[in-house]
Parts: sequence; C-alpha cells; structure tokens
Amino acid sequence: MAKPSGALCNLDCRYCFYLDKESLYAPGSRVRMSDAVLSAYVKQQFESQRGPEVVFAWQGGEPTLLGIDFFERAVALQRQFGAGRTVQNAFQTNGVLLDDSWGEFLKRENFLVGLSVDGPAALHDAYRVDKAGRPTWDRVMRGLDALRRHGVDFNTLTVVHRENGRHPLEVYRFLQEIGSRHLQFIPLVERLPGVETRARGFSHAPPPRPDGDEVQVTDWTVPAADYGEFLVRIFDHWVRHDVGSTFVQLFDVSLGIWMGLPAGLCLFRETCGDGVALEHTGDVYSCDHFVYPEYRIGNLLETSLGDLVRGSRQRAFGAAKAETLPQYCRRCDVRFACNGECPKNRFLRTPDGEPGLNYLCAAYQRFFRHAGPALRTMAALIRHRRAPSEVMRLIAEEDARTGHHPS
Repeated sequence: MAKPSGALCNLDCRYCFYLDKESLYAPGSRVRMSDAVLSAYVKQQFESQRGPEVVFAWQGGEPTLLGIDFFERAVALQRQFGAGRTVQNAFQTNGVLLDDSWGEFLKRENFLVGLSVDGPAALHDAYRVDKAGRPTWDRVMRGLDALRRHGVDFNTLTVVHRENGRHPLEVYRFLQEIGSRHLQFIPLVERLPGVETRARGFSHAPPPRPDGDEVQVTDWTVPAADYGEFLVRIFDHWVRHDVGSTFVQLFDVSLGIWMGLPAGLCLFRETCGDGVALEHTGDVYSCDHFVYPEYRIGNLLETSLGDLVRGSRQRAFGAAKAETLPQYCRRCDVRFACNGECPKNRFLRTPDGEPGLNYLCAAYQRFFRHAGPALRTMAALIRHRRAPSEVMRLIAEEDARTGHHPS
C-alpha cells in the first residue's frame, strides 16, 4: 500500500486517523515521493512478487495532489520493469480533484478507482469536510461524474461511522443509485488518545498492547451493535435481490470462507503481515493502521521491500495476531470466519476478564451467525456448479412459506 503523498490531504475528515502521520516527519518537509523512491518501489514490487500479475495500490493522504505527471512516471516505470507481466493499479481518492484530465488518464491506463463516499449528502458531510470545515459531497459527485463520463472502473469505499451506521439501507441504495456495483464497508473504530500519545503529536490512539487496559472510543466510532445490524440489514436485502449484480466485499469474502478458502481480507486471516504501508520517504511500516515509529521495519532504499516483508520482525508481527487471541475467541463458533479481526481493534476484555477482545466482536458474531445459513446454501450451489444467485429464488420460496418479508 503505497502512500506517495504521505498524509498530505486536501480534506480534513474529522475521523481520519492518517492526518496525524505528518508528525512523523520534520515540519515543512517535502511530502512527495521522490523519483528515487518511486523507481525503487516499482522495481522492487516486481522483484518481490513471482506471479504473472502485480498489483500497485496507491493511497494517501490524497494521491491526486501529486498530479497526473507523477502517475505517468509510475506507469512508465511499470513498463520498464514489468517485463511483460500484467499490471493492475488501484487508486484510492476522495474524488474532489477528479476532472476530465484525470478521467482520461485513469481510463487510458486502466486504473481501478476506489472512491470514498459515506452515503447521501447529509451522512457523507457529517464528517467528510475540507480544511475550511465545508461539506464535500457536491464536489465528490462532480468527480464521480468525471469517472463515469470516461468509463473509468470504480468501486466505493464507505466508512461506517456513528451517523451512517444507523441508516444501512439508505446508504446501500444510494451507492447503487450512483452506479456503484462493488461496495466496501469499513467500520470506523478509533480510540481516544492518552496524555502520552497527545504529547507525541497524535490525536488518535496507537494500536493497543495485548495486555493493555480498556480505553474509550471517539464520538464518531460506530457502536458494535449498530455495525452488526448495519451488515445484517444490508445482507438481508442483498441476498434477496442483488446476488450477482451488486458485489459487497465483506459478503464475497465471507462466501469464500464458507467454501473453505483462505480469507480474502487480512482482517479475517488467522495471521497477517503481508499488507505493509510504504510512506513517501521509502519508510515501510508493518501495516496501514500501525504507522507509528515502533512499527517502522525499514526503508526500501536500504533494504529491499521483499526482504522487509519476509523478515523476522514482520513475520513476528503477523504471527502475533494468532498468538494473542483470547481463549474466549478460540472457543467461539464463528472464530473460523473472524479470527479476532484486526489487532488494532482488540482493546476490550472478554467476559472472563482476559484482555484482547475485539471491539467489534458482537458485530461479527451477529452478522456471521445470521448470514451463515444463506452463505452455506450459496457455497453448496457453487460446489454443484450452480449459480450462487439461485439463493434468491430459494429464499423467496422460504419467505412465501413463512410470511417473512424484510424491508
């Protein structure tokens, strides 16, 4: 996950955990990936992966602040070092600066764009504001229009926070209305920082220690019960109407898990550690959510990206996810699907007092237990070489027998 513009952003989203990262570097320093770092990154990305397809994920901050010329150079380097291999570029943006020039480039170079939008205007603008505190929804919609005019492939990334988490179907239907057919929902969980953390220049708390005390969450964090209900309500609608036409990342990943496949998201894998974050300086951190000095594992100008990811320090980071899982989780009937989710969210105590319970535990128990029967049916359909969308007919027949008609 490359962050060529670091934490530099033209927005000031109230819930953003990454704006803090400016404090990692000297005030006034150049927040832009140099040509030397860019060249090393592209070259090493090819060298560290053996498959025929290599993916580059560009995030921020806000990558459009670098301008099209930067990404023209990146594409030229991919052609130089790619040696005929297939390249995919994923580009995450808030959409505010997208225009016809960007649309033309992104289409020509076949970038997949992830557009951040949190729902209809009132829900989106609750937290996604610019540096002057002004709403951004209208500008995001103009950026989306530029993508659609040029036929750019896009998906939507929706942060589920305290406000939109109470309106699941309103959010889901809105995303469909604007043309999104690939939806990602990201639960917002942020903890209030302590005095020591604030003294280090961070307004969001760093990841918890496995044996740390429970802490309070921010006002914009989605309550676990709301997030569980958010997923259930959308799933109930999707499994009756939209299987095969609208793709929700969490539902697709869950179906893969029910088929016995490795989880398609690091969140739900037993161990993690492959999703490192690359800062504009070439510094590499263990994870996007662990960009703190103690999780810096090196710099790709000094040690190759492949060696950093395969190194003992990063392997220990990934293995700790399984090693620190509480006994309460190990005994859970949906542990196979969740695996304790992301370590950054493990700051509650279990009912028997053991530290390390995930803040979203109740949400995932609610969702996986509710969705399990339908996922099991879909997995069986696939194993019998039938379309998983047939589940919609089967559920319609069941609803007719029982008189159950969810909204």
